[in-house]
This record gives sequence, structure tokens and C-alpha cells, in this order.
Amino acid sequence: MRKSPNIEISELDLEQIFSDDHEITGNRIPKILQIPLDMIDEFPDHPFQVRLDEDMDQLVESIKERGVITPVTLRKKEDGRYETVSGHRRVKASELAGLDTVPAEIKDLTRDEAIILMVDSNLQRSTILPSEKAKSYKMRLEAMNRQGQRTDLTFSPVDKKLRSGQDLATSTGESQAQIYRYIRLNELIPDILDMVDEGRIAMRPAVELSYLSENEQENLLESMDYADATPSHAQAIKMKEFSKNGKLTPEVIESIMSEEKPNQKEKINLSYSQARKFIPASVPYEKTADYIYKALEYYQRHRERMRDDAR
Repeated sequence: MRKSPNIEISELDLEQIFSDDHEITGNRIPKILQIPLDMIDEFPDHPFQVRLDEDMDQLVESIKERGVITPVTLRKKEDGRYETVSGHRRVKASELAGLDTVPAEIKDLTRDEAIILMVDSNLQRSTILPSEKAKSYKMRLEAMNRQGQRTDLTFSPVDKKLRSGQDLATSTGESQAQIYRYIRLNELIPDILDMVDEGRIAMRPAVELSYLSENEQENLLESMDYADATPSHAQAIKMKEFSKNGKLTPEVIESIMSEEKPNQKEKINLSYSQARKFIPASVPYEKTADYIYKALEYYQRHRERMRDDAR
């Protein structure tokens, strides 16, 4: 008979294990197993990015020194393998730290239960992109709707959707209206959604742009690149109205984008795509203007020196 591995759990470890209500069932201590990393798959359509950033580097170093303190949560699949429900960053960090196994609690969950737990556990992250909220809120709401299905005549699909939306608002701390704004972002094409994540397009105009067709959004993307500008909230509303009436042509988009915004007076439009080839790749997008100003100052000093040498 195969013996279970001996796992020493310190008082600190127990405190961290039980820091999440999901880790406790009554007063029963969850059974922690060492699961081989090559037996673990990612959660299907996982909406949260596992970033290889400074925080990941610190987590890898911590795991090298102390191991994985808080076990991950896994769900056993029909083929005998496992999928990560909670702890995607810890699984990746363990792999980068050179470990072969990771401590895990195996939970018997349905697909919808796993989705809800996956979203809830990841919403505790300190940094969450708009696209991550958009995808995760949609997944969780759909799972809640499926769980709340009833066959009696007094419970309509509209009632079910409203109840699920209210429950999601309560669990996330965001208003129901804001949750539906995030879910609308799923209708944006990837390039425009990336601009929302980068902070180049604000939430309010992004929601209005989500009502444009895919082809209209592609035309808008070209216009934004040409004008090196993004639409204001008022411009986005205007485009939505033209789209609703079937009149949002590329020419109309260009006309709307060329309108002067109150905060763009005395500004000169430069094509970012054209200027970028003269800017080092190490300069982030938000530092582009600073780099151009410094380049112009350097050019001005160079001209003054050339003029002085010619005298």
C-alpha cells in the first residue's frame, strides 16, 4: 500500500493556508498532497495573466528559500490529470524554481463551481487589468446563471440574470452597472482592448465603442493610428449613434476623429507609428512625449553649437 508523503506544516503555514475561507470546510483540515507539476494543466480560458515580472521573480526566490507555503487548489479531470483552480502564479513560480511537485488541495468541483472559485481567488490580486475583469466577470456571471437555472414558471430568465448580477456585485464590491460595463469590453477587438489595458482609452468611451461592429472597430483603429489620438467620450457616443443608424463609414470616423477636443487645443498631432522607428524600444509608450521633447532640446543645442562654430 502506497504511503502518503510526510509533510511538516508549521504554525505559520497553517495560518496562511486558512487565510481564505475557501480553504476551510467546517473545522476539517484539508488534505494536502504533493502533485507533480507535469500532471497539472492550466484552467481552460483562464482570464488572468501570469506575468513574468518583478513580483514573479520575488515569488520564485521565496519558493527556492522556503518552498510553497500556501497550497494551490486543483480539480481532478476525467483523464486523471489536474487543472489549476487557484494558485496559477504559484504553479508557474514552482516550475521556474525547479521544483518537481507542488503542495495542493484537490477539490471535487463541477465546472461552474470551479469557475466561480477561480475568479474569486484571482480577484484578490493587487493589479487586475480591465480585460481580465471583463473576461472573468463574464465567466463568473454565466456560471452563476447556469447554477441558478430553475424550471418553475415564477422564475424568468430576466429574474435569474438580475439576481446573479446582484450577487456578483456583492461579492466583488463593484456596482452592478460597473460590472456590466466591464463585461461590455469583451465586445472590443483585441487591439482596442489592449489600448484600454494600457490606459490609452478610458473606460467610458471604451464601453461606447464596444457597440461598434468588428469592421467599424477595425476602421476606427486605422483612424486612431493615423491621427495618433483616441476618441473622447463624446466622440465615442457620436460613433455609436452613427453605427446604430448604419452610417458609420470610414469617412465619418475620420471626420469625427479630426474634431478638435477641448484638451487638444495648441497640440500638434504626430503619427506614433512613424515616430516610433526613431525611438529606442526601451522607451515605454507613456514616455514618448518626454523622449521627443528631450530630442528636440538636444537638436536645438546642437544647432546653436554649429552656429557658434561657424562664426
